[in-house]
Amino acid sequence: MKFSLSYRRKIFLYFSAIIFVFTVGIVFFEQQQIKRERHNSLQSRLNIYAETIHTYINDNNLLETDSLGAIDRISLYFPDDVRISIIDSLGKVLYDNRVNTETMENHLHRPEVQEAASRGSGSNIRISASNEVEYLYYARKFGDGYYVRIAMPYDLKLQSFLDARNSFIYFIILFFLVCVVLMNYFANQFTKSIQQLRNFSQQLKAGGNPDIFFNEFPDDEVGAISADIVENYKLLQENRKQLSTEREKLLQHFHFSEEGIAIFSKDRSKIYANSHFLQYLNLIVDRATLREEVVFTDPAFAEIQYFLDHHPEKENIFTTRIKKNGKRFNVRVIIFDDESFELYIGDITKQEKTRLLKQEMTNNIAHELRTPVTSIRGYLETILNLDEEDDSRRNIFLERAYAQTIRLSELIQDISMLTKIEDAPDRFAREEVKMKELLEELKSDVEDKLIKKNDTFTVEVDDRICVTGSRTLLYTIFRNLIENSLNYAGNGVEISVRCYADTDDTLFFEFYDTGPGVEDKHLVRIFERFYRVNEGRTRNTSGGSGLGLAIVKNAILFHHGSIVAKNRPGGGLSFLITLPKTKSE
Repeated sequence: MKFSLSYRRKIFLYFSAIIFVFTVGIVFFEQQQIKRERHNSLQSRLNIYAETIHTYINDNNLLETDSLGAIDRISLYFPDDVRISIIDSLGKVLYDNRVNTETMENHLHRPEVQEAASRGSGSNIRISASNEVEYLYYARKFGDGYYVRIAMPYDLKLQSFLDARNSFIYFIILFFLVCVVLMNYFANQFTKSIQQLRNFSQQLKAGGNPDIFFNEFPDDEVGAISADIVENYKLLQENRKQLSTEREKLLQHFHFSEEGIAIFSKDRSKIYANSHFLQYLNLIVDRATLREEVVFTDPAFAEIQYFLDHHPEKENIFTTRIKKNGKRFNVRVIIFDDESFELYIGDITKQEKTRLLKQEMTNNIAHELRTPVTSIRGYLETILNLDEEDDSRRNIFLERAYAQTIRLSELIQDISMLTKIEDAPDRFAREEVKMKELLEELKSDVEDKLIKKNDTFTVEVDDRICVTGSRTLLYTIFRNLIENSLNYAGNGVEISVRCYADTDDTLFFEFYDTGPGVEDKHLVRIFERFYRVNEGRTRNTSGGSGLGLAIVKNAILFHHGSIVAKNRPGGGLSFLITLPKTKSE
C-alpha cells in the first residue's frame, strides 16, 4: 500500500527539518567556539608557566651552572600534577620533574617540540612514552636554544574544563521546540485554504455547486486567492454559455484559416476576428488601428459599406478588390440569415505578382525571340535574292544567320532551364559534389575563351569542400557567372572564385572579376529576367540570353542558399554566395 503524506505534513516536516539542521549547526559552532576559547585559555596559562621557568633559569644561570635541579623549588608554586621538562636544541632532556632523564630518549621529534621549533610554541595531546600517562603537552622555544615543556595530565578534570557544555544548549533546544510548535500552527493555517480548494475541485467533479465554498475560506491572502479562483470559474462557465450560440459559425469559417476573417453582429459590433483580419486591415487603412470596426468608416471600404447599407434582399454576397500600399486584397462580405455578417480579406498580391510576372515573361520571351528570328529571316531573304555566283556574300549572310540560330538556341535552352528549376525541381538528381573538382572542370571548359580575351581564372577552394545538390545546377551557377565576366568585364581581367569561410553548416563563396563593375542602382535588379544594364557592363552582340543571372539565383535558391552582388572597392563585380554544407556521417 502506497503511503502518501498530506500537504500540511509535508510542509511541517520539511521546515522542521530545516530548523533542526539550522539548530544543530548553531550548537556545533557555539560548542566548537567555546572549546577553542578554553583551549587557548589553558595554553595561555601553560605559556605563563613556561615564561616563569625561563625567567627563573636566566636569573639564576641554571644552564651555565648545570643546576637545573633547582627548578624543583619553583615547581612547588605550580599545581601538583604539572610536569616540567627542559629540552636542549638537540632534543636531549636536561630536566624532568616526573621522570629520570637518563632513561628518556631524544625528544627532538616529539610533535609539540617539532611545532615549537617551527612556530615558537606547540601543543599536543598524547600518551607519554616515559610513564604511559596521557598528557596535554605545551612546548615553548626560547632564544637561548632550549625548550621549556609544560604538561598536564589529560584526565577527567581537564577534559571537563575543555568540554563546552553550558546552558546555551538548553536554550537552543527550547528554541527548536517553540519553532516546531509555531510551524505546526502556521502549516495548519496555510493548508486550510488548500484543503478547501481540493474539496472544491472534488465537488465540481461530482457535479456540485461551487457557490457553497464562498464562505468557507479563511480570512487571509490564500483564502482570498482561493475565493477569486472560484469566482473566475463561475465567470468562465457563464462565458462558455454565451459563446455556445456562436460556436457553429466560428467552426465554419475560422478553423485553420490563413485569411483575414471577422464576424459582426447586426448592429456592426465585432463578435470575432482572427489576427490576419486586423493585420490586413492595418495594411489597407491609412492609420494604425486595433479596432476592427474601422472597416465601416474608412473610405477604402466604401463599396463594402454601400453594400451593407443598400444590399438587395436576395443578395447576401458581395466581392471587390482593393489595391493599397503595393498590395492587392480580395474583400468579400457574406450576410447571414440573422443579419450578422462575415467579412473576408484575402491577400492576393502573390497571385497577382505571379500573373504579372508570367505576362512580363511572355512579353520578354516574345521580344527576345523576335530579334534573332527577324535577323534570320532578313539574312535568308537576302540570300534568296543574291546572284547564284555571289558565293562570298552568301557565306557571310549564312554565317550571320547561323550565329543568330545559336543565340536563339541558347535563349530557348536558358528558358527551359529556368522553367525546369521552378516547376520541376525534383527532376534534378542530388549527389555529393566536390566543388574544387567541378570548378577545375569549368576552368578547362572555358580555357579557350580565357586565352582569347587574355583573362585569368583562379580557383581557391579546398579539396575537402563538398555540397550535396545537383551537379548540373552547381556547374550552371559558376558557368553563367564566368560567362557573365567574359562577356561584360572586358579584356585582361582577373576572374576568381574562393571559399572564404566554412562553418558547421554553411559554405561562403566569393566570385569576382576586376572589370568595371556596375552602377549601384543596378545591383538589386541584375538577377531579374532580361534586365539590361545600360552602362558599364552593357550587353553586346556576343552576350547571352539575358537570363544567366536569373538562372544563377534560382539554382542557388534550389540549394537553399543565397547570393548578393556588390562592387569591389578595387574595381570589378563581386558575388557573395552561401550554400549548405554537406553533413558528415
